[in-house]
Amino acid sequence: MNALVATNRNFKLAARLLGLDSKLEKSLLIPFREIKVECTIPKDDGTLASFVGFRVQHDNARGPMKGGIRYHPEVDPDEVNALAQLMTWKTAVANIPYGGAKGGIGCNPGELSISELERLTRVFTQKIHDLIGVHTDVPAPDMGTGPQTMAWILDEYSKFHGYSPAVVTGKPIDLGGSLGRDAATGRGVLFATEALLNEHGKTISGQKFVIQGFGNVGSWAAQLIHEKGGKIVAVSDITGAIKNSKGIDIPSLLNHVKENKGVKGFHGGDSIDPNSILVEHCDILIPAALGGVINKENANHIKAKFIIEAANHPTDPEADEILSKKGVVILPDIYANSGGVTVSYFEWVQNIQGFMWDEEKVNNELKTYMTKGFKDVKEMCKTHNCDLRMGAFTLGVNRVARATVLRGWEA
Repeated sequence: MNALVATNRNFKLAARLLGLDSKLEKSLLIPFREIKVECTIPKDDGTLASFVGFRVQHDNARGPMKGGIRYHPEVDPDEVNALAQLMTWKTAVANIPYGGAKGGIGCNPGELSISELERLTRVFTQKIHDLIGVHTDVPAPDMGTGPQTMAWILDEYSKFHGYSPAVVTGKPIDLGGSLGRDAATGRGVLFATEALLNEHGKTISGQKFVIQGFGNVGSWAAQLIHEKGGKIVAVSDITGAIKNSKGIDIPSLLNHVKENKGVKGFHGGDSIDPNSILVEHCDILIPAALGGVINKENANHIKAKFIIEAANHPTDPEADEILSKKGVVILPDIYANSGGVTVSYFEWVQNIQGFMWDEEKVNNELKTYMTKGFKDVKEMCKTHNCDLRMGAFTLGVNRVARATVLRGWEA
């Protein structure tokens, strides 16, 4: 099931639980604005190349829109719409004053030189500079983009509007980026997991974890869980998968990954089939890679008691049903991976104030937000007698709906 269908389905279920008016329900789904622009640049060899850039701005009832910019060859408009909508609910669940957006450029960043990427980013910014802004829409990095991309957007935007560090987040530290932003999503996953286990009278220490995906989020989550005494028994990434039932030595694995660009060939564990990673024996499974990896084919074979969704929509709705019948507790993506956007918000706040925080303050504030977020989700679960996913969705949708009505926008 694709991302848009799944997101719409969850939204409609939440709207029903909340008893929303059908007109209001309809207006909450329609994006505020969809932008599509042609970006033509000279390549290094002098020939011209054209790319399509786009931005979906979903909702701004609670504040400026916020969401990533991805550079990827297959940019599917449906997926971008779904992710923009998901950001609206995610920022509302995290209780930060933003709405949702998402965008990108259809290109293969691996086939472009650094200078071509810079020209492309600057042309894209020229085309959308009057549609983004500190109090309008604040982009961030996503697949295929990073701090350098944000630096180029900031510079190009500032040519039109004066120096505006708060127009993008995920910037290099030297240009107003926040300390702790790099680890934020992974650290948020740690805090979310702690909050959930605490509810069940458990701690991280001594629990067995399996992590699918060892990019930014998976590797930080692994490192922080390891430091808290969690036992990580299997890890996979694009290169392969490894397992060690006694617990993988995460610091050594991180060194191996740095040197070899992947987990493959790591000697502190046995190589396993990456497709079997999700069904390995463990207490807690953390999918931190792609969407749709837990589906009706493998859901029955999952042995974990808890699933923490560090990736976006890793679990298909069919798998959701199978797992909840088995009594598996799923902590939904819209709460579990909101650490990244929360620290993006801290970055924006610091930029607006012109006053930067130390890393300890960033991490403490993140913990406060994640802990409160879990309490709020649980309250909604009690009120509506529903699982954590619906608890999070009803929480997010309700906050956006209330802001919409208070502003006098309802149809």
